Amino acid sequence: MDDLLQEFIAETRETLEALSGEIVAWEAAPTDRARLDAIFRFVHTVKGSCGFLDIPRLARLSHAAEDVLAAVRDNKRVPDTALVNAVLAIVDRIGEIVEAIDAGAALDDASEELLITALAEDATPAAVPVHVATVRASSRSVRLNVDLLDRMMSGMSDMVLARNELARRLRDNVSDPHVDAALERLSLTVADMRDTVTRTRMQKIDALFSALPRMVRDTSAELGKAVNLVIEGSDVELDRELIELIRDPLAHIIRNAVDHGIESPADRLAAGKPATGRLVVSARQSGNQILIEISDDGRGIDVARIVSKAKDQALRTEAQIGAMDEDAKLDLVFEAGLSSRDTVTTVSGRGVGMDVVRANIEHIGGRIALCNMPGRGLRIVIHVPLTLSILSTIIVSVGTQRFALARQSIEEIVRVRGTQVRIDTIGDASAVAVRGRRMPLVPLAALFGLGDHDPGTLVIVSTREGDYALGVDDVLDAEELVVKPASPHVMATGVYAGQTLPDSGLPMLLLDGAGIAHVAGLRFSALAVAHDEAAADSVAGVQALLFDDLDGKRRVIALAVIDRVEPVATSAISFTAGALRLAIGGAIVPLHSVGTIGDREEVAVLRLTDGDSEMAYAIAEAIEIVELPPEMAPANGGGPIAGVVIIGGEQVELIDPHALFAGEPVRRASRPVCLLQSDSSGWMETFLKPALEASGYRCVTRLAAGETPAVALAMEDGPVEAVAAPIVTLRRNREGTGAQDHSIYRYDRPALIEELARRVAAQAGAQQEDSAPYIRAVTSGGAR
Repeated sequence: MDDLLQEFIAETRETLEALSGEIVAWEAAPTDRARLDAIFRFVHTVKGSCGFLDIPRLARLSHAAEDVLAAVRDNKRVPDTALVNAVLAIVDRIGEIVEAIDAGAALDDASEELLITALAEDATPAAVPVHVATVRASSRSVRLNVDLLDRMMSGMSDMVLARNELARRLRDNVSDPHVDAALERLSLTVADMRDTVTRTRMQKIDALFSALPRMVRDTSAELGKAVNLVIEGSDVELDRELIELIRDPLAHIIRNAVDHGIESPADRLAAGKPATGRLVVSARQSGNQILIEISDDGRGIDVARIVSKAKDQALRTEAQIGAMDEDAKLDLVFEAGLSSRDTVTTVSGRGVGMDVVRANIEHIGGRIALCNMPGRGLRIVIHVPLTLSILSTIIVSVGTQRFALARQSIEEIVRVRGTQVRIDTIGDASAVAVRGRRMPLVPLAALFGLGDHDPGTLVIVSTREGDYALGVDDVLDAEELVVKPASPHVMATGVYAGQTLPDSGLPMLLLDGAGIAHVAGLRFSALAVAHDEAAADSVAGVQALLFDDLDGKRRVIALAVIDRVEPVATSAISFTAGALRLAIGGAIVPLHSVGTIGDREEVAVLRLTDGDSEMAYAIAEAIEIVELPPEMAPANGGGPIAGVVIIGGEQVELIDPHALFAGEPVRRASRPVCLLQSDSSGWMETFLKPALEASGYRCVTRLAAGETPAVALAMEDGPVEAVAAPIVTLRRNREGTGAQDHSIYRYDRPALIEELARRVAAQAGAQQEDSAPYIRAVTSGGAR
């Protein structure tokens, strides 16, 4: 409300300044109709705004002046000097009150009754009080033309593109540290100007939502319904022009929800619902889009009735409808001329509605989606793009195609190398385990039909529902890009958030991380892993893997203890030293089996771990991921079976991981320790530690008692302490000082990881240099 009040003050002050000359001219020529109309529009606008903002004093004054001016316009009053003076006195008083509101000062209202009395036909001139000039409160706001703001934004966009091209050219050539420093200062200045210019066009979406409570109240009262409106996300900012463009479509959707969606109190009570309906309007930002969601708990859309209406109104033939799926039938609500109302009311029934809503939203590069829940309500999501925005992005490649991803949605980037990353198939779903953390996998090449090859890089994308790994071929660069809305047909795919033009000059599409997860049909809850619970306690909410065992029985085990599921050759399994063991990855792992492997050439095994040790469990087939019920019937006696649970109406035995690990699992090798000999700047802890720990090292800045590092890192111009480990020196300049300079450029990550692996292998006496981890993680603070 404060923002609306400030906008009202600014508009009123601006109009008063513009009208000052008109008022004087009208005083000299009271019969001038054009100037009379200008003054009438001013007091009429003030009256309407005051009623909404609850400013009764201004509303009373402007209403009295409007009545008199209307009488003059209708030739019922003669604009003599007394009347003109009285109107001018009220206009002056309006200005005084506005300035007092802006300054937060009190203003006596004793003379306002005399001002209104002076408007009467029989009023005497003495009734008009003397106007006393007030000092206007200082203001630091200014109103600009939208075209000027567009030109500012366009110029800012060109500046960002020029900065990107300059940075690319400097990267391609030998750079000068002084030039790099100047470019860094330029980048900071451009980023600050970009944010400032962008905010000039932004306005809180509360300006769009503020009129909804009155609209819902009036509409529900007219229809005899009770509706409780809930508004969320009013602080989200959106382009001012877009707010105006979606105002009418949103109003139509709200009226439809009250009219068509929410039932009457009697019908709701009969359906077992509260008599008062619930309507929720929310806004949130997702990447380069604003999502406005309207949901109600009404009856939803009767798709069969919509189909019947489409037939009756000859909008679709019987054959066309027969070929439609459920989503296509639901989309008939957007058909031009379709109305589900049998009678015309003041709210709906004219056949002009949702088709216009969708057309208006698509006109600005947005899209609208429906989620119908018959008998329980309807959810409508409007995806509105930011008209012009500069976004920090990561450029990825799939085959010969390049795409951009918003950096704020990326948690990390991981190379698919070494033993720290495993890609598994559980049932019909692909999953990836990154350093023991399991999440869904979406190979972008397969999703876009660009091939079925395995991804070389995983981009961990964070969404509102959960995190998942997006498989791409490579990560090419990080750029700040100017993002604009793509065509409606492109946006309708649900996987794109806009289009952009990088410094290479080749157009590129911006991926929508949340949209990709939706299109891929990811189920985040099914792949959740508890890292700190190794035991499978039968409590609600614990995820578990349901599988067929080798003895033909169906069993279940907590998903948190499964590192991965993989097929192994039976030739790698043998009974040695009194136990069944599996030779895999150069290690011998204990194998638990409750049945005979028989003549199988290959068998599926569960690789189990508690974080420190590991073992394997041979199974026949993985079925699906389920949630353990809260109740379990405990087993009699010991052994690996904890008890029996009911899953899908069937008794299923629950594996006890504690009993399995009480044997002799293989102890995992500890991670090599990397000592960071850092200075007070904290650069190593901020920039190096995440990347090195993602690569399999345990980074410390101080050794524990008796601890010996495998390798140490130090800056060439920083403190270097002698330790019983090889020391890798980092330099700040990209180029070394000569052939004898064995230091590593601090942002050359592949070279740094390789050198660390070589030093660790040499220290341990190993002959194979790629025994060390080679997973590379790129954090948001990476170098250019």
